[in-house]
This record gives sequence, structure tokens and C-alpha cells, in this order.
Amino acid sequence: MKSRILIYDSNEEDSVQNDILPEFGSNLRASYPYTEAFIEEIEEDEQVVTFLSDEQLKSFLLIAIKRNLEIALLPHPKMIHGIKGFGVKSSLEDNIAYILLEEKVSKVDVLEANGVPVFNTILIGESLSLMSSSVARFGFQRFWQRLSYFFKLFWSTKLVGFNIKAENQDEINTAAIGLIIVHHAQSSLISKKILEHSVINDGKLHAFILAPKSISGLFWFGLNSLFRTNSNRKLPPFAAHIKTSSITITGDQPINYSQDGVLLSTEKLQIEIGKGALNMLPGQKLNIENKGGSDDVYKVEALPRGDARKELLKRKLPLINHATTEEFKDLFSSLRSSSITSSVYLVLMLLATLIATLGLFGNSAPVIIGAMILAPLMAPIISLSMGVLRQDRTLIVNSSKTIGWGVLLGYLCAIFITWLTPLNIANDEIMARVRPNLLDLGIAVGSGIAGAYASAKSEISKTLAGVAIAVALVPPLAVSGIGLGWMEWDIFRGAFLLFLTNLAGMVMAAAMTFLLLGFSPFRLARRGILYSLVVVGLVSLPLFFGFMDMVRENNILSKLNGYTTNGVVLRDVSVRNIKPMRLTVKIVADKPLDKTELENIKNEIENIVGDKVVLEITVAMKVE
Repeated sequence: MKSRILIYDSNEEDSVQNDILPEFGSNLRASYPYTEAFIEEIEEDEQVVTFLSDEQLKSFLLIAIKRNLEIALLPHPKMIHGIKGFGVKSSLEDNIAYILLEEKVSKVDVLEANGVPVFNTILIGESLSLMSSSVARFGFQRFWQRLSYFFKLFWSTKLVGFNIKAENQDEINTAAIGLIIVHHAQSSLISKKILEHSVINDGKLHAFILAPKSISGLFWFGLNSLFRTNSNRKLPPFAAHIKTSSITITGDQPINYSQDGVLLSTEKLQIEIGKGALNMLPGQKLNIENKGGSDDVYKVEALPRGDARKELLKRKLPLINHATTEEFKDLFSSLRSSSITSSVYLVLMLLATLIATLGLFGNSAPVIIGAMILAPLMAPIISLSMGVLRQDRTLIVNSSKTIGWGVLLGYLCAIFITWLTPLNIANDEIMARVRPNLLDLGIAVGSGIAGAYASAKSEISKTLAGVAIAVALVPPLAVSGIGLGWMEWDIFRGAFLLFLTNLAGMVMAAAMTFLLLGFSPFRLARRGILYSLVVVGLVSLPLFFGFMDMVRENNILSKLNGYTTNGVVLRDVSVRNIKPMRLTVKIVADKPLDKTELENIKNEIENIVGDKVVLEITVAMKVE
């Protein structure tokens, strides 16, 4: 039978006497409170069972490593990080039974920071506390603690300079909010969520370096971390991952860090793996078999360096990410070119309006879609939105001129086609664009976002955004031109309002999209965003009333279609006008109706609608 002694925390004397010693019985040779005196009592080849807090266990492990002692761990109420790091079950009874039955011990790696064992996690940067394993023992407590860490994440919003030297790699000079360093996949929250193949005996540590470029990016990272699922193993796009045997970290200032919940400070942090340093009975939940490989990982592409590092260290983290110099250069070159009126632009605008006008007269949706695809209006509108955002006078003036020339040419084309065409009745495609409402503004906003996003992202085809922009502008432009040609001011006014709505909505939405993508600081963008919001707000007033009219129409149709009164059924009800209320309705009856019966039907409809009604009635006879 193996000889064992127990080393315990003297503050837990009652637990030792009542719960531990009776379970071991004669399997313990002796028990000692944790003092220096017990060291001399340890015999050769004797197993040391510990019942110690995290702090006491770290001190004891230095002795155990030096003397190559064989150890086994019992869960102490204050051994929070040791339990996680070494996979110890929380039940005293289970662990005692396991120690008595299991004879095989293993050589186990130890993570050390400046020579001190690390059980769980090293956090460099207090704002990273969210990613640490919670010290709460129960799920509800862990959730609320993680929630409190989530809000603390934004207290420190300034990046710090770090110099990071991994084994067999060049030193990296970067800026980050901090680092998270763990030993293996079972030791902490982040390692469980991100690392799939990592065990305590693979001879490697894992360093995660987080370098967000904006508070919004940090916010989404924190929110994602708070509700991260086991299936989501991806690092945020601003994080780097280094897997190595040792890493040295220095900073532009003293490094303040947390080691297993204890706050410390140092000028230089040397973190390394002590290969097979501990001779111990591994915890029942600890995986020591290396099945995932032990190759180094060096994914540091996301880290800012050089001028980007210097720029981030100068100021606090911005609310939104600033685009890179390359993104600025490429996009602004493209937008400035697009803002200039060209012969190609005018020809395409002429052709697009021509096709759209003919398609409207022909009541043909496919033809109108073809005009939408051909329309070149996306480019100057996106240029205008960037000019508004950055208060770039040249860009605003040039883009406005280009849009103005395109609109003028479109009007002339639409009016000319209207004069040549003998058709003078507004069909469904035309009437669909003379009563704008808030839904049309929503379409414009979506189009503006699509245009700006596609312009900023080179990997997205610009034609997709062109379709989205053209959908909202070319048809109402052509319809308002038709209204001018007919001298029908209601048609012109409604279609022109739709055109202005879409133009204002797209400029505002595109400007906001560029702002969120980091192409302008908020202080510069405030005035342009405010102006565009005011314009959209003014245009939205008549749209709101148009939307309420549409709601009222839907209510009327739902009440009247299929309504039955005195053996008469109302079918195919449509609203011709709201003010005054004009309805067309088909009446299905068994016999011809006289004027009195028709008046009674009209009165009943007025009671249902709650307003005076002008009816256009078609009577259909039902024959059985």
C-alpha cells in the first residue's frame, strides 16, 4: 500500500477532521498543517495529498517541483483556479476515492510566469476580465459576474504598446488592449470556447492578443464573448493567436496583469512551459494525452504595427473603426472620378430613361427592370454622400452637377417620348409611383447602404449596388417626366416627391454607412449627417401621410371585399382616391338592382368606411 501524508490549510481544521481523515482512515501515515516544518517529515517515494488554497498550493508546488515530490490534489474551497487548471472534481469524497484507487502518476507540464506556477489564466489588461474564467461556483453567479465584466470592458479604451517575443520568432512591436494567456483548452473560458485540440502535456502555451480599432468592434467582441456558444470557436477579426513554448512580454510602461485573479506588476514578463515539471496524480477531468499535435501557431496578421501602431497609441479608441490609408486612397480616387460628368454617363442616363419611359407606357415590368440595370446614377450619388459626410466642397459640387445633368437629361427624354406617344392614360406601373410613402423611404435607405458598402468593398461587384440604386431613382424620374409631358400635376408631384425621397434617403444612408466603415471621424461628419437627416425628415412628412392613407386603404379593402348585405356580395373593391373617397366595386346580385337599392348599398358602405364615398359600381348577375 502506498504511503501518504496530508498537507492541509490550518484554517480548514474542522473539514479535515470531519470529512477528510475519516475517509482516508489508515491510508494516511500522517497529516500536517501547511508550514515549513512538514517538509522534513516527507519520506522518499511518499505521496503528498494537499488540501490547500490557490495561494498555498502555488507556494507548495515550487517545493514539489524542486524536490520531485509525488502529489495528489483535494478540492479546497479557495482552490478555484487550481481546480480548473488541473481538472480536479469539486467533490471531496470522489477525489479521495480516486486517490485511493488510482496508483498511476504522470509527469505534467506547468505554466510559469516569472518562475511562479500559473493554474488558470494570465490577463494583461484589466478590460479583458470578461474573458477570464469566472470565480463564481454556480451558473447563475457566473452569468451575472460575466455581465458585470462586460460593462467593465469599456472602462479602459486606450491601447497600450507591447513588445512580444515568441520562441523562434522575431519580436513584434504592437498596440493592444491586452493579452490573454492560457495553458490548455480546459483551463479557462476562452480556451474552452476557442481551442479545440489543446491539452496540458503538449508543451505549449496559448497567447491571445486583442487589438480592436474601435469601441464598436470591442463592444461586439464583448457581446459575442458574453453569449458565445461552444460551436463558435472563431477569434474576433482583431485578435492574434500564438502557440509556443515560451513568450517574453515587455511594454512601453510597467505591465499590470492578473495571474489567477491576483493583481501584479512587472517590467518584464517571462512566460514558459515547465515540461514534465510536476510528478502528480492528474485530476479526473484533466486530459493529458496529446492528440492535437504540438506544432507552433503564429497568427499575428491582425496586429497593428509601424504607423498604424503609432496612430492607435496617440489617442483613445475611436467609437468606430477608421479605414486604412489604402482603403481611403482607393475609394477616394474612385469617388472623385465618379463625381465628374462624362459623355459615357450622359449616354447611359439617356438610354436608361428612354427604356424606362417606354416600359412605363407599355406597362412592362421587365423592360423597366432593364432600365434599372443600365442606369449610371449610383456613382455620383455615392460620391455626393461621401462629400456630405466629409464636408468636401469639391466632391459635393461635382457630384451635384453630375446628378443634375443626368436628371435634366432624363426629364427632357421622358417629356419628349411622352409628346411622341399617343397614349395618355396612367396605367398600373405609372400609378404605382405617384403615391410615395414611408416604405419607399425604406427602399431608398437599403439602396444607399448597398451602394456605399459595395463601393467600399472591392470584393463586391459594383453592378449589384447599381441595380439597387437604379431601382429607386430611374422609374420615378421617368414618371415625373411623363407627368410634365401630360401637364398632369398630380402625377408629376407624386413621382417627383418619390424621386426626392429616394435621393435624400440614399445619400443619408450611404453617408451613415461610410461613417460606420470608418471613412470619417464623427466630429467631421456631424454637420453633414445632421443636414441629411433634416432633409430626410422634411421629405418624410408627406410620406407619413401617404403611408397612413395606404393603411386606411388596406383597412377599407379588408372590410369591403366579400362583404354581403341583403343578398348582394361586394367583389373587386379598389380605392381610386382617398380625398375625396372614390371606390370602384363590383356588386354580385341575383337580380337587377334599382337606384334605391344602390343608394342603400352606398349608405351601408359609408357607415363601414366612416366617410362620404363616391362609388363607381359594376353590377354582375349571378345565374344558377
